[in-house]
Amino acid sequence: MTRKKKGKSKNKGISNLTNTILSILKKDRNQSFNYKQIAAKLGVNDASSRNQIIKKLRDLQGKQEIEEVERGKYKAIVNTEYHIGKLDLAAKGNGYIISEDFDDDVFIASNNINKALNGDEVEFYVYKRRKRGNLEGEITNIIKREKSEYVGVIQIQEKKNFAFVVADSNKMYKDIFVPIDKINKAENGDKVLVKLEDWPEKADSPYGKVIQVLGKPGDHNTEIHAILAEYGLPHDFPQEVEDFANKIDTSITQEEIAKRRDMRQDLTFTIDPKDAKDFDDALSFKMLENGLYEIGIHIADVSHYVQEGTILDDEAYERATSVYLVDRVVPMLPEVLSNNACSLRPHEEKYTFSAVFQMNDACDVKNQWFGRTVTYSDARFAYEEAQAVIESKTNTIPAEVSLTGKTYKTDQAIADAILKMDELAKKMRRKRMSSGAISFDKVEVKFDLDEEANPIGVFFKTSKDANKMIEEFMLLANKKVAEFIGKQSPKKTFVYRVHDKPDDSKLSNLQSIVSKFGYKLNFKDRKTTSASLNNLLKEVNGKKEQNLVDTLTIRSMSKAEYTTNNIGHYGLAFDYYSHFTSPIRRYPDVMSHRLLQHYLDGGKSANEAIYEDKCNHSSNMENLATKAERDSIKYMQIKFMEDHKDEAFVGVISGVTDWGIYVEIISNKCEGMVSVRDMKDDHYAFDQDQYAMVGRNTKTMYQLGDEVVVKVKNTDLVKKHLDFNLIGKHEN
Repeated sequence: MTRKKKGKSKNKGISNLTNTILSILKKDRNQSFNYKQIAAKLGVNDASSRNQIIKKLRDLQGKQEIEEVERGKYKAIVNTEYHIGKLDLAAKGNGYIISEDFDDDVFIASNNINKALNGDEVEFYVYKRRKRGNLEGEITNIIKREKSEYVGVIQIQEKKNFAFVVADSNKMYKDIFVPIDKINKAENGDKVLVKLEDWPEKADSPYGKVIQVLGKPGDHNTEIHAILAEYGLPHDFPQEVEDFANKIDTSITQEEIAKRRDMRQDLTFTIDPKDAKDFDDALSFKMLENGLYEIGIHIADVSHYVQEGTILDDEAYERATSVYLVDRVVPMLPEVLSNNACSLRPHEEKYTFSAVFQMNDACDVKNQWFGRTVTYSDARFAYEEAQAVIESKTNTIPAEVSLTGKTYKTDQAIADAILKMDELAKKMRRKRMSSGAISFDKVEVKFDLDEEANPIGVFFKTSKDANKMIEEFMLLANKKVAEFIGKQSPKKTFVYRVHDKPDDSKLSNLQSIVSKFGYKLNFKDRKTTSASLNNLLKEVNGKKEQNLVDTLTIRSMSKAEYTTNNIGHYGLAFDYYSHFTSPIRRYPDVMSHRLLQHYLDGGKSANEAIYEDKCNHSSNMENLATKAERDSIKYMQIKFMEDHKDEAFVGVISGVTDWGIYVEIISNKCEGMVSVRDMKDDHYAFDQDQYAMVGRNTKTMYQLGDEVVVKVKNTDLVKKHLDFNLIGKHEN
């Protein structure tokens, strides 16, 4: 048998070897590599490949792009300046980095993301300026992952012994690879929570494991739990935390009363939403002989029950806030505290932390007192009941108002108190507005739900006099507590709620958009800015573009946050402001109570670094909770629209992009998208300057703020997408 002659095999060159070697050395630029280590990273071990690497290393050394730091070991010569920032990914895989080193965001093309994920803190360098003027860069290192857990649908490849999880988030641009032994009993098509474990150098997808099976996509509880899981928010308390809370002594004792100011005889009442279960705050009212009004703002004394160093406190800190989804509340504290011991329920004595003010008819505070109290709530009002008292303008409770309970305190005394406090609150509000405060009374979307939590109706919640009365006295307490600590010398660490002045570029963008509706703004100084923003919000009230303009105005503002570094609160026009009045649902308020009591007891300033870390955590958790709340509203809106697919709706164009127009339905505030691909009567193109889609042939223009008629095309509860078909312009 004749042997076949071996033909000479041609050595295949390693593609893009120069850039690959430079990328490896630059990524770990503080480490040196020899040819064997580089070969291992490239996944090659044949002699030909190793020789190519050796030759290329010498070539790059000769060009002074790398240096030999010890025999056979090389490092990159770095002439590039590196920066740190946060990655914000777009749905198409490209992204932008927000960095303090640059005024504008830095564009990152999808091929330069280098395995970074949305929200990650990254290192990058800038290498050119794009045609539109944006800087463009490349990510060189991931400093800190924003998150490691993702919600998605699992697709099991039975024959191949592995699975992929397709993430719900359109900002997760890779499916997650899961070995079959790490699917945690999930079935094909289940919605799961997956944790990233690794992303090997040569792997196209990150590796993960399923840590929780959430249920079947589209099921109501599955989707609500998925919203919470997406943001790392819990929906149940650990059993040991529940057990700990249930064992707390919640009785009111004479021994503890003796340590507090006893205000049980003062006329006291709560005003809350009619469906509220926890009552953080109560108001008391008393007319003094000197002609002043003594008004107490009484807040649940959560810190009496939630002691530092306990598992209860650890759990409350980790949660940092209650989460208010459309169909449920995920509380910060177990029910035994949030709805019982700490809730200022009518006809019950409670331990409270109070701010008590003596003020005159001009709302000047003549005397103030802060400390622990014991109080008794005489009556529980819903906002609607208190509003009926205010609107009746009489000194008696209207017959149609049914108080939760009657006491020896007369109805007339309670009515008198509400009317006087409403009068004072209106004066305080006028003072605030004249000082430059901005009035955001954005309409809230609420749902009527049936017993299975299906939305059967949509209604809008607006703030009336009763709401504003409570708001003003809560603002007073928050402001005065912050002032009391903030003005002390030497400086003492405290938890402030701050709000920076708006960014000029965002205000400029707001001006260009609202000018399309005929509104003008004046940003000459703080006073004219506040006045013109307030005037804008007043002028737009009740008009078709109200929700759009309200939303855009809020977005132009800086984000309020918690910090120990007081810079004041721009939106409220306060030099000092804190959160003190809602400790059942906000951990920063618990911190404020503890610090205030510590300083009232003569304690030294608390550790600023420790409290700043706690403030950062609280701000972050608040942001996640807000996102979850928005997602639950979006989910309910889509669920509501599923049952209205055959109806035509009038909507306002709320956004225009190169891929389509967004339309918000006027009657229910549900927002969906009309894809430009579905606008078939012409070839439409995005006109950025006019915020419009313009037809090439007919010149038909669909512009931001235009009224149009739409029908539902598709509802996707899993992806939370609502797609519309455009019927045409609405003829008024």
